[in-house]
Amino acid sequence: MSITALQSLSSLTNLEFINCPISPIRFPSELDSNLRSFTCINSLRKLTGVWLSRLQNLTDLTVSGVTVHASGPSIIFGSMKKLKSVTLSHSNLTGYLPKHWHLNITHIDLSGNQLKGKIPSSLTRLENLEFLNLSSNALDGEIPSSFGDLLSLQNVSLASNSLSGSIPDSMAAMPTLVHLDLGSNQLNGTIPKFVSEMKGLKYLNLEKNNFNGVMPFNASFIKRLVVFKVGGNSNLCYNHSIMSSKVKLGIAPCDKHGLPISPPPARDSSGDDSSSESSDDDYSMDDTNQKDQHHHGPNKVWLRIHLLVHSD
Repeated sequence: MSITALQSLSSLTNLEFINCPISPIRFPSELDSNLRSFTCINSLRKLTGVWLSRLQNLTDLTVSGVTVHASGPSIIFGSMKKLKSVTLSHSNLTGYLPKHWHLNITHIDLSGNQLKGKIPSSLTRLENLEFLNLSSNALDGEIPSSFGDLLSLQNVSLASNSLSGSIPDSMAAMPTLVHLDLGSNQLNGTIPKFVSEMKGLKYLNLEKNNFNGVMPFNASFIKRLVVFKVGGNSNLCYNHSIMSSKVKLGIAPCDKHGLPISPPPARDSSGDDSSSESSDDDYSMDDTNQKDQHHHGPNKVWLRIHLLVHSD
């Protein structure tokens, strides 16, 4: 790519590099200022934040699958005041999330990087934000209590970070949410009931966290979801009086105290370590492959022990 060729394209507004692993070249200033959309996927080796920051009039920035050397996202799009959509994914991007955002932005995808620190509360002032993906980073701390202020948000993924704390109560006020992915974090507390009242929700992932208590969802709520994941929460359980034990949720049914029932013994065990009253009574409820009703389970376990005793 010659500088002469690029100068002849100075009026260009949309430029895409797809699977074009050449070294980046400095654009003429006219091209820098005229570009409104720039896409770079698996292209332009050794991109820097300074190089990208020259494209100040962009409304749409997409960079994915290429390493970007920068001290953080702010140096890249901090001066892009017209930016509405930004994707900087799988780019080995380091640093912290920006504390200052341009209010007209609608799409943020910073997934698959090495970003750290907390999610700044200033992010929740983006009243036009519809899409937010911060998954697969090293973010920690709690989800901002004002997260529910993102009233236009439809799709959010904070998965595969180290976030802690509970799901903010303010999220009950998010009317347009369709996709909610909080999986693979360290979130705790009970799952709020308002999640089941989100009428437009189609994708819900809460797996691999530290949620506890009784899961507040019934079969009709789960049935209307396209994707539902809640396994990997060892202190979470479901009410087996309203949820069939045949539904494989990846969590145990609750006992009368609202605590997870201990899992049954392994199928190849001799059964002599499962003779306690509580585990006998709950044996087949946690066995989703058991064809008989749950009150038949204890009889089978008792009979096996009975025969062993009399065989002596």
